[in-house]
Amino acid sequence: MGLLRAELPVIAPGRTEIHLPHWQGVEQQHGFVHGGVVGMIADSAAGYAAMTTVPQGASVLTVEYKINLVAPAVGSKLIARGTVLRPGRTLILTKAEVFGIDEGREKLCAVMQQTIMVMHGKDEK
Repeated sequence: MGLLRAELPVIAPGRTEIHLPHWQGVEQQHGFVHGGVVGMIADSAAGYAAMTTVPQGASVLTVEYKINLVAPAVGSKLIARGTVLRPGRTLILTKAEVFGIDEGREKLCAVMQQTIMVMHGKDEK
């Protein structure tokens, strides 16, 4: 996330936010934030939200996600909001929404649903 200049300013039980400034290094050929970058921050926001629900000494790993890019990712920054839909001992279901922020207004640009596997006995590095 540091490579992309992303930050994790919101961490709460079952939810997180990742903020990504819009800069040339994350753009595709039309000046929008690249869809791969949008997917990356959605995956990470939802994964970190899942991490808030697992016991100490466990970790998480994405095993599947489906993302819909519903509008071009534009604005001065993007916010990915990850939320746990259903916590579980083995699998956690999450969602993420990614918004472009332009002059204080939010515009939805992506929606993701994700399945996370809990890795018991596997600490984070």
